[in-house]
Amino acid sequence: MEKLKNYRPTEKEPFMNDRQRDYFRAKLLAWKDEILRESKVTLQTLQEENVNHPDLADRASSETDRAIELRARDRQRKLISKIDAALQRIEDNSYGYCEETGEPISLKRLEARPIATLSVEAQERHEKREKVYRDE
Repeated sequence: MEKLKNYRPTEKEPFMNDRQRDYFRAKLLAWKDEILRESKVTLQTLQEENVNHPDLADRASSETDRAIELRARDRQRKLISKIDAALQRIEDNSYGYCEETGEPISLKRLEARPIATLSVEAQERHEKREKVYRDE
């Protein structure tokens, strides 16, 4: 991990070489660890805050906050499964390639969204199709 500290993938090197795969693996694992740490804190907080508020407004506010927090945690649970899928793609050497076209996904996109499975162009086509179906 130390050798990747100052490393940033560039277009000048072969796409998804060992160093790039190690870089994205470390990035994904760090992201997953951060999410899991936040989840533990949330669970502890929710358990500690298991207070019965006598005031209805306070109780309603507390329940709303709790529901929002649980929804956020559910989204993060789904994100963890996407991170795990990306880690699996690194292992089977399909990481970084568009599922639709097979072309490399840009390093900029992977840097911004390491769980990306589609190139920017394929993602845009996908979103346009979704919009068309939604509008019907």
